[in-house]
Amino acid sequence: MSPDPQTVLERVRAACLSLAETDEVISHGIPAFRVAGKMFAYFRHNHHGDDLTVVCVKTTGRDEQELLMELDPDLYSWPAYLGPSGWISINLAPDDTDWAHVAERLGVSWRLAAPKRLMGVV
Repeated sequence: MSPDPQTVLERVRAACLSLAETDEVISHGIPAFRVAGKMFAYFRHNHHGDDLTVVCVKTTGRDEQELLMELDPDLYSWPAYLGPSGWISINLAPDDTDWAHVAERLGVSWRLAAPKRLMGVV
């Protein structure tokens, strides 16, 4: 769990809001990011006492989720409630978090949620 979740959230926010037609809302009490009205990221810090600081992003489905968790189980995990719908959590707590990789995964999630008319924008 990050000792400074506000700084981590600011980095997630900057990456998300740099993408076309995005906005931030509070959903279920946590910061969430949308593209053209569809969610593509959720920021969670100690969600229901889980001691994690993560961003939840969309994937193409169960196969991709399992592959990511197998490749890097310290980075990726199954998010409560969202996992069955094709989402994965990215651990943001380590001091050496690869923010370029996080931004890349946010972009993938954005593309999975964005309408086709925006595909040439990013």
